[in-house]
This record gives sequence, structure tokens and C-alpha cells, in this order.
Amino acid sequence: MSQYRIEHDSMGELKVPADALYGAQTQRAVDNFPISGLRLPRAFIRALGLIKAAAAEANLGLGHLRKNQAAAIRKAALAVADGQFDDQFPIDVFQTGSGTSTNMNANEVIAHVAGKGGAKVHPNDHVNYGQSSNDVIPTAIHVSATLTASEQLLPALKHLKKTIERRARELRNVPKTGRTHLMDAMPVTFGQELSGWAAQIATAIERIEDSIKRMRRLPQGGTAVGTGINADPKFGPAVARELKKLTGVRFDAAENYFEGMAGQDAAVELSGQLKALAVALMKIANDLRWMNSGPLAGLGEIELPALQPGSSIMPGKVNPVIPEATAMVAAQVIGNDAAITIGGQSGNFQLNVMLPLIAHNLLQSIGLLANVSVLLADKAIAGFKVNAARVKEALDKNPILVTALNPVIGYEKGAATAKQAYKQKRPIMEVALETTGLSKDELNKLLDPMALTKGGIHGGGGGGG
Repeated sequence: MSQYRIEHDSMGELKVPADALYGAQTQRAVDNFPISGLRLPRAFIRALGLIKAAAAEANLGLGHLRKNQAAAIRKAALAVADGQFDDQFPIDVFQTGSGTSTNMNANEVIAHVAGKGGAKVHPNDHVNYGQSSNDVIPTAIHVSATLTASEQLLPALKHLKKTIERRARELRNVPKTGRTHLMDAMPVTFGQELSGWAAQIATAIERIEDSIKRMRRLPQGGTAVGTGINADPKFGPAVARELKKLTGVRFDAAENYFEGMAGQDAAVELSGQLKALAVALMKIANDLRWMNSGPLAGLGEIELPALQPGSSIMPGKVNPVIPEATAMVAAQVIGNDAAITIGGQSGNFQLNVMLPLIAHNLLQSIGLLANVSVLLADKAIAGFKVNAARVKEALDKNPILVTALNPVIGYEKGAATAKQAYKQKRPIMEVALETTGLSKDELNKLLDPMALTKGGIHGGGGGGG
């Protein structure tokens, strides 16, 4: 048997692998774009399948498809959505900027599978009825990003937030040296420090949820240029309703199809919020790395769970691998956002022409952030141990505690006391007994690290603050 069969499209005949479920237009794209080896992700193919199933149901309800055709298309499209035919989507991410090749790839696979059931189904005339690549692909970006963010990223972030909050409660009464400019500062508790992380994640969740509101507005129904040519005026809203039935997510037809096809502002906005999240995760990861540094020559405040040997040459070395992976994910997401920003600028008149790039980078960012957030929660934050003796020793020697004496002894005398403690490498308590004229009981009260974490004025008046 031949390894190939002959397929044809409007440009003529073409050899296609004998066992391929796609046709000539997909094969042309495979031949034309041997660029990266990257394919559009599973989430995007899922969205395409859902859209084609919803379109078939909408067209049936509007009287534009026969019942057997719509049923066959819907069944095949849902199989695509479920991932049964992912190996039949071979086209490179770097292809035609509209994603026409990928839309036709879906049409051809669905038509082929539907035809096996006995229904006469054409990729363009039936599977793609009332549609254009120019509205299908932007819609698939919106659907795939909405579903992936809702089903994966937001639950992961809520888990991370909950984990941080639990550790913050456990460590709410453990004071440590605060740091500004990486230099010793007034004390905080571990709980307070972690509460800042939790608030960053909570705010990221709010931002992403707000952005998803715009992503749920779909340009499906605009067809070629946004006017809706060759589509029933009721088609776009009908597809949105069918997608809601399939996913449980309230999708709506965009009020203006021109915006949704010519621009990718909603995707750019969501990517920007993912970048903000990446920045927050980078900060948290770097805090963990600094706190874990050592164990002897660094801060050594905490000990992260030991997950794997850290060196091929230095026995016993253990590295903060999860925070490092988190930092790399953050860097990738920030880079993806730059590409998506440029992609969003590439709307020429009635169509954006960097849609596959936007889809790939946006979905990669969502997936990476979801995965690493769970790892950061479960393999770093949940299990780190505080080195209590090391933390107390550093806190006792911290000359910056003299700040609490400013209202009593004044700034200049406080500065002199701190400098003497630094120079002599002595605890601030010892030096303050010599320089301030305050009793040990007074100093114990004024320099109590736990009390100082509560803020306010501890000196009881007087002095130059």
C-alpha cells in the first residue's frame, strides 16, 4: 500500500500521508512552515474543538445544517476537544498570522472523522459554516485562556495563598531581623513577612479574575472582517450560549467584532496581569533563596526541604531548586509578555496577524505559572523550617533596634550607640547600657523585638525623632 494518498483543495492536488485525518490545506502548512517544531498547545486544540461543536449546534438550531451533519460534526469536534486526535495537529506555531492553517486543520480533521460515520461533511461548507479563521482563532485564544486560567491557574494561586497564610499564622510570634536595601532594619515577624507574600498573591488573583471578564467576550460571528458576512446575525450569540453549555463558563458575544478581531487587547491585558504575578513570584522566590542562603556563610534563617543533591562535585550540597525554578518561570513569562505585547500591536486594519504567537505564549505563561505555584507551595513554603537560634542571635546583635530609643535619647545619640555596637560587634543591649543612661529593665522593655514588630512609639515621649 502507498504511504500517501492524493488530496485536493482550491490550489490543486497534493500528497498527504495515507493515515492522516487532515487534508491538503494542513499538508501545505506543514510543508510551508518547518520552523520551530512547536505546535499550538493542547488547551488551544481543546478550544477549537469546543468552538466547532458549539458552531455545529448553533447552525443546527438556526436551520443551516441538517441534523445528521450537525450531530456528526459535534461528535467529532468534541473528540478533538477531548484530545483524541492531538497527533493530527502538526502545524508549527510560526505560520500564517491569522492561524488560517490551524483553523483548516481542525475543519479537515473534524470533517474526516465525521465522514466516517456516514454523514456527508465538507471542511469549509459544513464544519466552517458561518465562520472564518479570522473570528475562530481569536475566539479560540479567548476560550482557551479563560478555561486554562479558570481551571488551572486560579486554583493553583488560591492553594499557594492558603499555604502561605497557614505558615504565616504558624510563625506569627517568631520575630526576625527585617531588611531594607538588604541591610539590617527593624524587626518583623516571619508571619508579617509572609503576610506580604499572601497579599501579593491575593491581589494577583483579583487582577486575573478581572481580566478574564474581558476574555469571556468572543468575536465569533464577525467572520472575515468583522461585518459578519456569510454568517447568520444570531450565530455569534448562539455559539456563546452553546459554549456555556459545554464548559459551564458564561461566554458572551462581543459587542464589537471589529475590536475582537483587529485587536488583541484583552489577551495583552491578561498577559500583563500574568507578568505582574511573575514579578510577585520572583520576589517571593528570591526572599526564600536569601533566607535559606548558607547554611554557614549566608543568612541561614530557614532551611528549605532538601529535594535533591545540589552538586556533581561538592558532596552534601543542597540547593533551593524550587525557588530557582520559580524564578526561571517568572523570567519566561515576562519574556512571553513582551512577545504578546508586540503581537497585540500587529493588528493591521481588520485583523491581527500574530494570533498563533499570542495563543502559544499566553497559554504557556498560564500553564507555567499554574504548575510552579503548586510546587512553590508544596515543596518550598509548606515545609521550610526556621533556624530559631540563628534568627535570635542575629536579632540580638542588630544595632538598628536602637531606633526604638529615638523618642527617649534622640537620633544622634542613637546613631552613636549603633555605630559603637557595629564597631565592637557587641549586642545593642550591652552598648546601650553604657551610652544611654537607661536601666536594664527599661532597655529590655524598649528593645523587646516582639513588641517592636507591633509598630507605634515605644519610648514614651521626649527626644528628637
